[in-house]
Amino acid sequence: MENVVIFDSPGKGRGLKATKEFWAGDVIFSEASLAAVVFDSLAERICHSCFRRQEKLQRCGQCKFAHYCDRTCQRAGWAEHKQECSAIKAYGKAPNENIRLVARILWRLDKEGSVVSDMQLTTLDELEDHITDMPEDELKELKVDIHNFLDFWPRTSKQHTVDSISHLFGVINCNGFSVSDQRGLQAVGVGLFPNLCLVNHNCWPNCTVILNHGNQSAVNTMFHSQRRIELRSLGKIAEGEELTVAYVDYMNLSEERQRLLKTQYFFDCTCEHCTNKIKDDIKLGGREVDGVKPSEEQVKEATDYCFQMLEKMEKSRLNGDYHEVVKICRECIEKTEPVLAETHIYLLRMWSTMSEVQAYLQYFNDAAEYSRKMVEGYLKLYHPNNATLGMAAMRAGVTHWQAGDIEVGHGMICKAYAILMVTHGPTHPITKDLEAMRVQTEMELRMFKQNEYVYYSMREAALKNKPMTMLHEPKSVEEGIKNLFHRRK
Repeated sequence: MENVVIFDSPGKGRGLKATKEFWAGDVIFSEASLAAVVFDSLAERICHSCFRRQEKLQRCGQCKFAHYCDRTCQRAGWAEHKQECSAIKAYGKAPNENIRLVARILWRLDKEGSVVSDMQLTTLDELEDHITDMPEDELKELKVDIHNFLDFWPRTSKQHTVDSISHLFGVINCNGFSVSDQRGLQAVGVGLFPNLCLVNHNCWPNCTVILNHGNQSAVNTMFHSQRRIELRSLGKIAEGEELTVAYVDYMNLSEERQRLLKTQYFFDCTCEHCTNKIKDDIKLGGREVDGVKPSEEQVKEATDYCFQMLEKMEKSRLNGDYHEVVKICRECIEKTEPVLAETHIYLLRMWSTMSEVQAYLQYFNDAAEYSRKMVEGYLKLYHPNNATLGMAAMRAGVTHWQAGDIEVGHGMICKAYAILMVTHGPTHPITKDLEAMRVQTEMELRMFKQNEYVYYSMREAALKNKPMTMLHEPKSVEEGIKNLFHRRK
């Protein structure tokens, strides 16, 4: 932690600033979780130690709740699970994820003290819990959690005051970090990283946070599962400059970002992008053709229609009716695409959904077309080194490759690789996957340029011998707009 120092950030309270100069892709600091748990809904599908998604997991023979990849993972996770295991057996069931996380935190603090590492910059007592700012409905949920926690907490463990327990619930409510699976594609749990809690928000940040799961191929439990976050620089950061991350997605309008930040994190954002409403005009803008723009009424009508269709489309997606999703999206796109700008956030969501669903249904030409439009819009909105942009470019590259457009596919994959080298680093599993894709598409592109006929013949034969596997089911629109910190729905 010699790269950062705590300081009083004007209007924000405590924050972190750099003690040296950084460049894009530099790791400013890494931090292990104080504690972390798998989401209730994924308890049987995600390893409770390394947070990998696996088809077959081994269940803990004692509590029957925790699941692990193998004995190595079980041994690696035993320190965290030991007291939890006994408590679940005695209680008769596993409580919700927030209660399990608070319990794991308290067991660790009881054993190791308020500072569990010489790298820890702050104690949990010093972190804000914002309980006095909570609305009535959240306070009711908090009281229910505290009541259930007291029933779950073993009488043999050290007893704590209701105030100290409620403080921890408040801390994880606004500072619990979403823990992703090993490839960083889906949030599968929630953890607490005290140093990360000190990094303040900016809608156009100079840092990003990724989770690195360590080396799952290691047999030694010491190296097998090292859940840690990495704070990485997105560009040049001067010595003495404040370090910031984005708590909410920049794709939202300034007013919506400010609303989310106020309701979820209890502060008013006064960053330049919110104050000056930067890019809000093009996020809801009209399409200009030969210098002619549609009227404000036409843009508003198309925007309202697009919003209604997004809600309708989401219902069909939840029902798993993907052909109906395609029908709704196509109808909306045909009507609104001539009116709305390529940076219009509702149109971008339609293109994103279409590319994902069409790829899932294996209509790769359509998927490629919509993914290309999505990336072109993202390029005009996001920071050049934004992880969401990188993942979108990767998706576009893969769908173009699946559609047989090797030149565009290779170009998109190279773009994605350049971004993810900054945001994720060379050792992250998703970057390694991209590197393999980049090498493969580069080789295929050389073959394509030498002899197109031979290339397509070989490609067709390869695809016949190894049928295309079905892609993951499309996620909801809201899941695609991720927040940095976990919030219980």
